[in-house]
Amino acid sequence: MKLVEFVWLPINIKLLLLLLTIFLFHTFQYYQYRVYKFGGITMHRTTKNTITGQEITKPNPVNEEVLFNGGVMITETDKNSIITYANRKFREMTGYTKEELVGSPHNINRHPDMPKAAFKEMWEIIRSGEYWEGYVKNMRSDGKYYWVIVSIKAKFNENNKITGYIAGRKVPNREELAKIEAQYKAMKAAE
Repeated sequence: MKLVEFVWLPINIKLLLLLLTIFLFHTFQYYQYRVYKFGGITMHRTTKNTITGQEITKPNPVNEEVLFNGGVMITETDKNSIITYANRKFREMTGYTKEELVGSPHNINRHPDMPKAAFKEMWEIIRSGEYWEGYVKNMRSDGKYYWVIVSIKAKFNENNKITGYIAGRKVPNREELAKIEAQYKAMKAAE
C-alpha cells in the first residue's frame, strides 16, 4: 500500500491501523528483553509478587557498578525461589522495599549478563542439598549492577526434606572477578 493510498482509506480503518501500530510498539517495548530461564523460573521484563499481586517492572540495565562494601546481606526463599525474607542490607543494596521483595521470585535482581549455565549448575547443587558458592552479577532497582560472592545452603524440615534456601553474600575479590567476568562473557556468548 502506498502512503498516498492511505489517505483514501475510510476513517475506521485508519483508526484501526493506528491502534494496531500503538499496540505493536508497546508490545515491543514490553518484550524488548530476551526471556531467561533460571532454575525453572522464567525471567521476564516484569515480575509479579505472589503475596501482594504487585507487578514490578525491572529496569533497563545501566552500565554503572555500585560496589558492595561488605556487611551482612541475607535472603531466604522457599524451595521455588520465592523470597520469604530479605534483610535491611539486601534491601538497601538492591533498592527494593521489603514489600516488593517478600513474595517475589529471587531473580527480581538478576542481571541479564549472567549466563544460564551458571544457574543451572547452582540449582543442581542446591537441590541436592549441597552447599554452593559463586560469583553473581546482580541488578539493582535503578538498573545499576553490583557483584557479590553468594553462598547458598538448603534449609531442611524435621523429615530432612528441603523447605527452602538461605543465601549470604560477601565482597568479591576484584582480581578474581576479572577472570570470572571473562568466563561469564564466554559462557553467555555460547548460549
